[in-house]
Amino acid sequence: MELASWVEKDPMFAKVGNVYMIMKANMVTYRGPTMVSNTLHACAILLKRNKDWDWFINLSASDYPLVTQDDLLSTFRDLNRDWNFVEHTSQLGWKEDQRAMPLMIDPGLYENKKSDIFWVQPDRPLPTAFKLFTGSAWMVLSRSFVEYCIWGWDNLPRTLLMYYTNFVSSPEGYFQTVICNVPEFIPTVVNHDMHFISWDNPPKQHPHVLNISDTTNMTKSGAAFARKFNQDTSVLDLIDSELLHRPNGSFTPGGWCKDGPSCSEVGKPTRVKPGPGGKRLRRLVNKLVRSAQNGNQCQ
Repeated sequence: MELASWVEKDPMFAKVGNVYMIMKANMVTYRGPTMVSNTLHACAILLKRNKDWDWFINLSASDYPLVTQDDLLSTFRDLNRDWNFVEHTSQLGWKEDQRAMPLMIDPGLYENKKSDIFWVQPDRPLPTAFKLFTGSAWMVLSRSFVEYCIWGWDNLPRTLLMYYTNFVSSPEGYFQTVICNVPEFIPTVVNHDMHFISWDNPPKQHPHVLNISDTTNMTKSGAAFARKFNQDTSVLDLIDSELLHRPNGSFTPGGWCKDGPSCSEVGKPTRVKPGPGGKRLRRLVNKLVRSAQNGNQCQ
């Protein structure tokens, strides 16, 4: 409610009018299918409220941008609008025994208080009606694919949503399995999640928490976003000043600003002024798209 009040009272948000708040929060359970249903809810709201968008990007409170909005817009405006950036693989490895076969229940589907998932018996065999894929829970989805997931005209998205209801960490598999089982969408998949994520060696349940020492690698990655951050503001302040050129917690400067770096007035909303981050992101995206055009998706 505090965030909603801040958005409502900020004159810039009120003037532009492109920030929507879901006032009634969904019950979401970590590693449960309620995380997927929450994402689909956001997709449905955007489809209903606004026709003027091309990609859906899901982020969490542990994510932070490494490029400005203009950097992102300048890169994606030159792309085919059908591309989907979804990290994926069909090599499930240990996930077959520990995620695909065990059956779990998410209490967030039927209770109004938060509690953890729990397991039930017996286990189930791997599916034969479709092929399972896994990958990152963070993605950039085309509008056409989002429409397919919501409308599901051949019923596959709903079938898989029901299957993943009992799948541990379903956000890391649902969208991958949907897109890689539809011939129409397979050629549109780019195997990347547009994030810089650093894992410990050997990998743990959660990625390495990023700090100032990771800044160089973050920048070199060319990624649009990074995770996972905690409340260490020093690394975020460094990103603000060095990568986003965002002064004193104000809006990130861009071509839309009418009065320079302060960005207190809206000029021409469609004017885009990319910076060095745009060049880094464009190099990465062009490389990834060229690889996808070779037809090596959903392997």
